Formats: sequence, structure tokens, C-alpha cells
Amino acid sequence: MTIREFKMPDVGEGLTEAEILKWYVQPGDTVTDGQVVCEVETAKAAVELPIPFDGVVHALLFEEGTTVDVGQVIISVQTGSGEAAAAPAPAQEIPAPAEAEEAAPAARQPVLVGYGVSESSTKRRPRKAPAPAVAAQNGTAAPVAAAPAAPAAPAVPAVPAQPTGERPLAKPPVRKLAKDLGIDLASVVPTGDGGVVTREDVHAAAAAAIAPQTVPAAAAPAAAPAPAAEAVAVSAAPAADASARETRIPVKGVRKVTAQAMVGSAFTAPHVTEFITLDVTRTMKLVQELKDDPDLAGLRINPLLLIAKAVLVAIRRNPDVNASWDEAAQEIVLKHYVNLGIAAATPRGLIVPNIKDAHAKTLGELSESLSSLVATARDGKTSPADMQNGTITITNVGVFGVDTGTPILNPGESAILAVGAIKLQPWVHKGKVKPRQVTTLALSFDHRLIDGELGSKFLADIAAVLEHPRRLVTWS
Repeated sequence: MTIREFKMPDVGEGLTEAEILKWYVQPGDTVTDGQVVCEVETAKAAVELPIPFDGVVHALLFEEGTTVDVGQVIISVQTGSGEAAAAPAPAQEIPAPAEAEEAAPAARQPVLVGYGVSESSTKRRPRKAPAPAVAAQNGTAAPVAAAPAAPAAPAVPAVPAQPTGERPLAKPPVRKLAKDLGIDLASVVPTGDGGVVTREDVHAAAAAAIAPQTVPAAAAPAAAPAPAAEAVAVSAAPAADASARETRIPVKGVRKVTAQAMVGSAFTAPHVTEFITLDVTRTMKLVQELKDDPDLAGLRINPLLLIAKAVLVAIRRNPDVNASWDEAAQEIVLKHYVNLGIAAATPRGLIVPNIKDAHAKTLGELSESLSSLVATARDGKTSPADMQNGTITITNVGVFGVDTGTPILNPGESAILAVGAIKLQPWVHKGKVKPRQVTTLALSFDHRLIDGELGSKFLADIAAVLEHPRRLVTWS
């Protein structure tokens, strides 16, 4: 029998790691080419990984909840064919990472969502003085080490640092993490095989720098982690203390990339936000009429659908708002298509998938696209491609009962419209105060692309359509 290995693929452009959310197979299970064996979460989305060959599962190299670098072997399979047999793994369910990485490469690399993985060696160069070995828990590939103890806490044993003068061994993502956290790798105690500094080592060093009297509690990963962010308490005790005054939540996956994107957007694009409060009573009546229209039977008709259509009409009347800024070329790039983003709150964090070529869709097609987008996001199945190349976004904060806000631009886009709650309020209508359906819109835009006049006209046109929805026809 031949042992073939399946490595973590690059499931999104430029991504370097992914977290294993759930295994669908166990050692001894039979798998076939194309069968989904696990679900992983990248910084952009949750993705199911199919195995590219037939065979019997030999070993799962990482437990659920483990973050794995692209290119690392995550599962080995016994097959009846193959050019060269890989070195068999030890008789344990989850071998150590060094054994998995030094095995023979797979016959071909998997390609998912249009991207592949590059060929590279994962063998480590030998160290002159390897760090003391740290026992792995339950044979897992990710041992947990305690952070260096401060002199004031003698109950925590100190671990010797790396030999002076040697350049610490660490992968590029780990080096970047250390740089972002302001941690000197030379001062970090390595726990990886061959003296390699791991992400856990860097986080431990960062925690020790912030709170030197405590160390992170080492808890075994759950059998089936929930998709939401996991809470990790910082305490000197081995288990979480119910009376702890603080809880630390790891920032990873979608939440991590969202945080990075928002910081980059907020401090790169000069934001301007304008507001308008308007009477949408006629639009709400039209929504009800469309729901009763037999020609639209089976379609989801709601206010967001008509708001999206109003945005598309306003873009047609003000095409210069649909643009992006090319920093390298110092050019404004006008887009002759609209990929309309819809911000969606999911258990894994905020994502912004977009409807491709929304400008060319009929009302029915736009409804179908919105329904599909929401359902896919709710199930956590939004692909990286669905979130790329957006041009303008709508975020509906009104569903939370919020009147309005000052939204931050999705990176690379020119504008974002926040829609507030639609409420029955007193309003002057035809010279008399009457109860009317009222909402507030907030438009944030990149002032490099859109000046005050253009932004004001664009927002005013959106409001005009929603006040008198017949303009969906007369302005189209």
C-alpha cells in the first residue's frame, strides 16, 4: 500500500493559514476522489476541502480547532497506487508535524476556488543546539507551552531562552505576527520541533509582556468547536476561573481580516459621511403590492430589495461615484459595472459578499441574488470569490433597531450606504402632520474619488427614488 498525503491548499488569494473547523472522516474510513473530508476557516470564509484521490484514511495530522499553515500535510491516505511510498507515520492517530512534513510529497497538488499551492520543501534546517523537547499533549501536533515566568512568580518554572547569537527559526507568518505584536523572536522560547518558534510561543510571550504575573490557561481543543470566536481566560490556574475579571478572545479568521481591513480603510481613504432623513411610506406600500403580485410569486420581496434598486438607479445617474483609487498609478479607475456589496453579520464575523453585475439584473433576478447571498452567508459557505471586486456596499443597520451610523468603507470601494430602521413617526405630509414611515440614510464615501457635490447628489437621488418609487421606472 502507498501512503499519500494531502496538504493544506491555498483556498484564497494570498492566504497563508487556515483553521480546521471539523473533520468529516476518521482513520480507517474509506474516501473517494472529490469527497469532502474537512471544513476549514480562512481569514475570508469557511471552505470545505475535497480529497483528490481514493483510499483509506491513514491518519489525521491535526485536531479540530488547530490553525495550520498552507502547505502542511493535514491528512494521509492509504491508496493502492502511487509512484513512491511515503514514510509511514507512527502508530498514533495524530503524528508529530516534523514526521508529517518530511514525508514524500503528494502526486499532485489540489486546486480549489481557482488557486493552487506552490511547490516548496517543508524540511527544517538543523539547529546547532536544539531547544529542550516539549511533550505533546495526546500526540497532537501543537504542544502548548507556558510563558516565561516573571521573578515575582516562583510557582511558574522558568524555561531557558534561545542560545545567544542564533537567528530564531520561524515561518514568515510567525515572524510577521511577532513584528505586529512588537515581540523580539530572539527572546521567545521555542516549543516547535527542531527549536522552531510557533504562533503559540509568540502569543505566550505577548501575554507575558502584558501580564507577567499570569500565564494563559492550557485547555485541550473541543471535539467540535463552535464557529463563533472562542473565549480563552487568562489565569494562573489550569482551568478557567468563573470569577475571573477578564476574558481574552483570540482574534482570527474572518474577524481578524475584518479588523485589519477596517483599520487600513479608515486610515487610507479620507472618509466623508452625509445623512438624509426621508419619508418611505410609498416604498413600503410598493413592497406590499409587489408581494401580492403573482408575477413575483416565490421571490423574497422586502425593503432592502427596493433600496438596492434605488442605489443602482442613482449610480446610473451619477456614474462617477462607481470608481476606485489606484495608488500605484495615481489614477481613478471608473467602473462600468456594479458589484453591489451587502454587509452580512454571521457567527464568524462581518462579511461583505457582493452581487456581480447587479446593474444588469431585473428586479426578480436581483431578488434571487439577494436571497442566495443571504442564505449562503448564513450557512457560512460564502466563497472568497464572492467577496472580491466589490464597488459599492449597502449595510442595513436598521434590522438591529438602529437609526443610522457612520459606516467605514469596504477596502477598495468608493462608497457605503447605511440604512437605518424604518419607523412610524410624525411627518409633515401635504401641509399636515401625519404618521409616516420614516428612515435615515447615511452615505460614507472616499473624498479622493467623490467630492461633496457628487456625494450629495448621489445620496439625494437615492432618497428621491425611495420617496417616490415610480422613479424606478421614469429614471431607468
